[in-house]
Amino acid sequence: MVNTLSVSESRARVVNTPTPTRILVANAKGGSGKTTVATNLSSFYASRDEQCALIDFDPQGSSAQWLQLRQNVRSKIHGVNAFKKATGHVTRTWYLRNLPEKTTKVVIDTPAGLSGMLLNDLVRECDFIIIPVTPSPIDIRATTFFIKELFLSAAYRSNKKKIAVVANRVRKNTLVYSKLELFLKSLKIPFVSTIRDTQYYIRASEYGLGIHDLQNAQKKDLSDWQKLVDWIDENS
Repeated sequence: MVNTLSVSESRARVVNTPTPTRILVANAKGGSGKTTVATNLSSFYASRDEQCALIDFDPQGSSAQWLQLRQNVRSKIHGVNAFKKATGHVTRTWYLRNLPEKTTKVVIDTPAGLSGMLLNDLVRECDFIIIPVTPSPIDIRATTFFIKELFLSAAYRSNKKKIAVVANRVRKNTLVYSKLELFLKSLKIPFVSTIRDTQYYIRASEYGLGIHDLQNAQKKDLSDWQKLVDWIDENS
């Protein structure tokens, strides 16, 4: 005897699980603002009631510490301490595939010195790459080398990802800012948004908050983050 399901029964078994958008925040240069971007982007998604996961691959654990400070009354963000040594047969990218069922956004914070196999593994598992860079000659040169390695990685060459740059701790109308713009244009990488040099980010991070959680946040700062989120949405 063959067991069969009625149409209504078979339909009841179908579960539409969203495929999360995975956003890698990366630059081999330390101090470029990766954690600032990762935490504030996560808080932005949480503020619009998306199920967001923040995965911290940085041994310093800055994003994980930020999550610990976050109040329970705030929009929840699922945190993963991926920098801890994996046990058994768990790979470094296992964390990207084992998330809460309704996760729609995954933000990945990465360590300074990101290169080699870890860079290749994370590029293979992401959909977008956001590169924070501060407008200084040293950071621009370091970012140039990082982007070169990124382009040469096997994962990127086999499946090119959407890449954008975010300028961090920016003061516009300066010579070094103009040089940063010219540098990015030469690489044909979109310069999506800027993050102002303001104490609001420091104050927010002390309490596990993003700038979107602050009642006195400046409209200009919120608008700059909206530009980044819009770029991701438009290219998803």
